[in-house]
Amino acid sequence: MVKTRWFPILWLAVLWPLALAAAPLGSPRVLQSGPAPALPGPHPQPGQQPPQSSYPEMRIAAVVNDDVISVADLASRVRMVMLSTAVPQTAEGARRLSAQVLRTLVDEKLEMQEARRKNITASKAEIDKAIAQIAQQNNLKPEQLFQVLKNNGIEKSALVNQVTASIVWAKLIRQMAADSDPVSDDEIDDALKRLKQDEKTPEARVAEIFLPVDNPDRDADVRAEAERLIAEMKQGARFSTVARQFSQSATAAVGGDMGWIHPDELSPPLAKAVTGMQPGELSPPIRAAGGYYLLLVLDRRGAGGVPSPDETVLHLVQVVFPLPTQPTEAQRRAAIAQAENVRGTAKNCEDMVRIGKTEAPQLSSQGDLRLDQIAPGMRSMIMGLSIGQASQPILQKNGVGVIMVCSKNQPKAFVPTRADVAETLMREHLDLLSQRYLRELRREAFVDVRV
Repeated sequence: MVKTRWFPILWLAVLWPLALAAAPLGSPRVLQSGPAPALPGPHPQPGQQPPQSSYPEMRIAAVVNDDVISVADLASRVRMVMLSTAVPQTAEGARRLSAQVLRTLVDEKLEMQEARRKNITASKAEIDKAIAQIAQQNNLKPEQLFQVLKNNGIEKSALVNQVTASIVWAKLIRQMAADSDPVSDDEIDDALKRLKQDEKTPEARVAEIFLPVDNPDRDADVRAEAERLIAEMKQGARFSTVARQFSQSATAAVGGDMGWIHPDELSPPLAKAVTGMQPGELSPPIRAAGGYYLLLVLDRRGAGGVPSPDETVLHLVQVVFPLPTQPTEAQRRAAIAQAENVRGTAKNCEDMVRIGKTEAPQLSSQGDLRLDQIAPGMRSMIMGLSIGQASQPILQKNGVGVIMVCSKNQPKAFVPTRADVAETLMREHLDLLSQRYLRELRREAFVDVRV
């Protein structure tokens, strides 16, 4: 099955509150059900350090072969997942997530152990680069990112360990793939032929979350986990961040985005679901080969891959003057006055970039953003701006901002090349190889869960 993948452009924290993006972190696994350790202590306010007594004692949550996962490790990772998925940080939310998160930690231990056995490591430069990407996606510097974690009672090691496991596992899978047969010319020819046959039918842009069923005895448990994820998303968790944390598909790294596809590229149960769904609609758990799927239809377009207006790519610059969590009226007025001054001073995007770097470097940024990535309430305002026109001051969660549109580009219809198809097929091969390999490691491992 070939999916024409949409490669996401740079995500800016322009119109959304902070959420820890996890795209570089790979695709953590879905976890077994089980009791959850209570997360200790209240969550500190921004700028406050969590009291030392808030950390759980160093009890054992699970033993994985010769390695140990502590209750502290589990609590930090649960909090990180709650922060990244925008799940309310409550004891009940932690209880629902902890069994899933524990299995993720078990899988990461297995991946790290296998990488060590194969003499595969992650360098400090590779780890620092991945963390810098995560920080950039949140409009932060790495040290600011770690401070956000600390303010939420999350150990720095929770992020570092997840990044490290993702890097070494990706290296291991690529090494194994290099020793196996590449994608054949016949496979590429067949895929191109199917795309040619489908070019006159409408397409849907679909995102997925895949939860594998490795053991038939766990079918009901995995379905229950899928239902819990749906409940979290109905309470405000974003599909893309949930996919990055829990999906076990190659698309997890891009928030589950499968790109523009024809329904008949999917297996029959998934094709039937997508055909009957509207943009923005989330499916119930769908049982298909290998496990359960959650699907989200992001958009639809006509035949021939003609882009919709929502695919317009905007190059934006924003200057944001920060505000404290609970600003006074005087602080709010001062930030608005600074934003108004930007409107009167900036004549073009170069001016906006210069002002942002000199007067508000902490939160100011620039980059590309698709129209459908912008909050609905902001789209008409931004599209109403002329090129080089600064917006009215915008009161955001973390400050007062001014936005300027530098360019608006309507993408052309995408026609995949032979190289595009080969890359997609290779990604699918790597995805299957990763799933099989991890399944074997789980089957052979000694795992003792103690919580």
